[in-house]
Amino acid sequence: MIYFDYNATTPLCDEARDAMLPYLGRHFGNPSSVHTAGREARAAIDDARDKVSSLLHVKPNEIIFTSGGTESCNLAVLGLAKCSSSPGGHVISNKAEHHAVLNAFEYLEGRENFEVTWLDVSQDGVVDLEQLARAIRPETRLVSIMAANNETGVIQPIREISEICRAHGVLLHSDMVQSFGKIDIDMSLVDAASFAAHKFYGPKGSGFLFLRSGLSLQPIMFGGAHENERRPGTENVAAIAGAAAAAEFALRDRRAAQDRQLHLRDGLWRSIAESVPQAQQNGDQTRRLANTLNVSFIGLDSAMLLIALDLKGVCASSGSACMVGSVAASHVLLAMGLPMERARSAARFSLGKQTTAEEIEAAGKIIAQIVERLTKRTSDSYAVA
Repeated sequence: MIYFDYNATTPLCDEARDAMLPYLGRHFGNPSSVHTAGREARAAIDDARDKVSSLLHVKPNEIIFTSGGTESCNLAVLGLAKCSSSPGGHVISNKAEHHAVLNAFEYLEGRENFEVTWLDVSQDGVVDLEQLARAIRPETRLVSIMAANNETGVIQPIREISEICRAHGVLLHSDMVQSFGKIDIDMSLVDAASFAAHKFYGPKGSGFLFLRSGLSLQPIMFGGAHENERRPGTENVAAIAGAAAAAEFALRDRRAAQDRQLHLRDGLWRSIAESVPQAQQNGDQTRRLANTLNVSFIGLDSAMLLIALDLKGVCASSGSACMVGSVAASHVLLAMGLPMERARSAARFSLGKQTTAEEIEAAGKIIAQIVERLTKRTSDSYAVA
């Protein structure tokens, strides 16, 4: 199997697995219990919090452990927007965000009397900074812009966005699920940021939210005083330990790993471009994650392409893996103003630490063969019609 879907999830690294095993066996205590077994579990969470905060260069009490990126985004968006004693307000995001943010904003708009300003993104997928500055009002409570897009890999100008928000005294949240371990992250630029362990070689069902000290957050779940009364529920000790170990693993030799993936990604694109002249890359080609390649195979349907690739042992996707069982036109590409035909024919190839040059070469040949066959089938269908 050739796995080109690292943006959807990554394999668990050995370091994370080793860190988790003790808490799946002997050290099974509830971390809220006062006895020895509970204290052992609590110590593991404290150690993980210290490790994550050190890696991010933030304070330990600024890390809130969650069940993953979706919960972290929901907690930040809903918890910060609704923290004021007065109902409603104004918030800002853009339509190219992950659904974890999009749907949270839509909930605020539809159920909580909030007004949402949806920023435009360019055809390269970059937010309009001038529009952001114009959109901020005295009653604006929150801006949420992802650091790097999960479908196109496009990196947003977070520093410039931060400067605009700081100048107007508005809170900034960033979905950093895809960017962690891939690009430099300066946490001083944001007030809150969301992370998911399974995107950086950690376990599924684990993540964390960075929340700047001094900020109030309204919980979105109830039932306990865990995580300093910000996120109730008995902590998943094994997953938290694994997430911290994976974070350390992801940042180890990060620059060298990203340089290698950039070389491999560009090699894959050259192979595709040579064999499929009508193929078009989507997203800014310079401000982009090194591991991500989003390509439209004009004239083909992405669902058929992905099925054909899978049958040949190549795992790729059409975008977010969170839309269960669906292969639809990418909302990200449509938000960028690309034609429906281009959005419906897009496939995302995302590489990782285990990707090899041999896999790139083999995949390039398989893609060429499949596109040739599907194109001929499409042409024959039109001829018969």
